[in-house]
Amino acid sequence: MSFYPPRRTLMGPGPSDVYPRVSEALSRPTIGHLDPEFIRLMDEIKGLLQYAFQTDNALTLPVSAPGSAGMETCFVNLFEPGDQVIVLQNGVFGGRMQENVTRLGGQAIVAKTPWGRAVDLEQAESTIKQHPEAKAVAFVHAETSTGAMSDATALCNMASSAGMLSIVDTVTGLGGIEVAVDKWGADAVYSGTQKCLSCVPGLSPVTFSPRSQKVISSRNTPVQSWFLDLNLVMAYWGEGTQRAYHHTAPVNALYALHEALTMLKEEGLQASWQRHSDNHQALKAGLNAMGLELIVPAESRLPQLNAVAVPESVDEARVRQQLLAEFNLEIGAGLGELAGRVWRIGLMGCSSNPTNVRTCLAALEHCLLSQGVKLEAGAAVAAASAHYGH
Repeated sequence: MSFYPPRRTLMGPGPSDVYPRVSEALSRPTIGHLDPEFIRLMDEIKGLLQYAFQTDNALTLPVSAPGSAGMETCFVNLFEPGDQVIVLQNGVFGGRMQENVTRLGGQAIVAKTPWGRAVDLEQAESTIKQHPEAKAVAFVHAETSTGAMSDATALCNMASSAGMLSIVDTVTGLGGIEVAVDKWGADAVYSGTQKCLSCVPGLSPVTFSPRSQKVISSRNTPVQSWFLDLNLVMAYWGEGTQRAYHHTAPVNALYALHEALTMLKEEGLQASWQRHSDNHQALKAGLNAMGLELIVPAESRLPQLNAVAVPESVDEARVRQQLLAEFNLEIGAGLGELAGRVWRIGLMGCSSNPTNVRTCLAALEHCLLSQGVKLEAGAAVAAASAHYGH
């Protein structure tokens, strides 16, 4: 039998709701992955990704797999057994960076910042000075597990000044906050399509600086992953009309990515960032009206991923289940150290709009009232509406 999923409102940590234009793009006729028209599309996608990343990097492309593969693409191409990599960890996904280094036979030098906080710059600088032989500094710009945003400019500058590469995870950042690869001086950056781009899951945009390209092309050992070896992939994603077959690209998913990136360019980067910020401020006003607080300090909060402290008397899992069952609304649970302690409310891409903010606040209020939490009914939506001015 055919599968027909329920229609949800996705306000968790990803995926986000997909734009109708993106869904329509998926249904267009499939053509061959070496068709001249598809090659033309690939070149357009590359240019649109350069716009989104704010980079002139020639090596910019979508990996044919989700964000975790984008992460692995960076690590397997840049590092060899025995390499030392400084990992600045402040959440779950910094831990995955450490795991990548270890599996490659490298040495991960881990500097930990408390969860819910931006990477500690003083600690980062001290760790870099203590390990001048390290090849790179890796960190998460937009930590999906906590909603914390770290200072990519400062951290990339520290790495560059020490003669090290910088590897940046901005899976949740791209399209929702400023991502400025060239201004940062970042060497390898990866993201995902299912967050603020509001595209379908399954692709991972990556970009590499000229400096990191030289590292990739001058390795002493083969890249451990054949599929993710950029020396091979670039024969397909490179320049010109003649492309060498590497793998069968996810043709229709790339139609969808092209459409999502086209929509981002139509809106404009600054307008998209402002929209995410405005909806975040309205959500925060409504949460505060219910007596709920965000765990990340204001100066380092991600507007598109809001980690909300769960009141001690509340069954957090029951609230999420009730939201899904009664309102078809998905929010996320906490991960790792924050499991059972926070809800993660996403305002990403298509899902970042005033209607969703008000719907989420009203539904959350209903669930809290049903658990006996004392709050003023209607105050949350009123606070959000006051922020919007209507």
